Amino acid sequence: MAFDDPVERHGSPRNVLGGRLTACSFDPRTGFYRDGCCNTGPEDIGLHLVCAVMTEEFLAFSKKRGNDLSTPRPKHDFKGLKPGDRWCLCALRWVEALQAGVAPPLKLEATNEATLLLIPLEILKRHSAD
Repeated sequence: MAFDDPVERHGSPRNVLGGRLTACSFDPRTGFYRDGCCNTGPEDIGLHLVCAVMTEEFLAFSKKRGNDLSTPRPKHDFKGLKPGDRWCLCALRWVEALQAGVAPPLKLEATNEATLLLIPLEILKRHSAD
């Protein structure tokens, strides 16, 4: 990938609206790097780019798809997510949820610009929580 590719740029992360990437959540602490932001880098194979506001429908969908985000896992310091929590999702999981009609709303200021390589801005805006 070229340096200008948003997946690889490590300078000042940007959001899908072109501004500085804001935090998604510190409680629970989210992000591939658990830094509260939907930052990414070469080791983030799942592309945890999308800051989503959890819903009951999405959490049930994710659990059925093999990624149980609602069950606490104390040994991993994970309390489990509940509706209203914000979480950095894998962009393609969000697309799967969109196709299934259960995509959670997004916080665009906290959604990494690299998402635009996978999902058009118009679609993201239609699902904005703002």
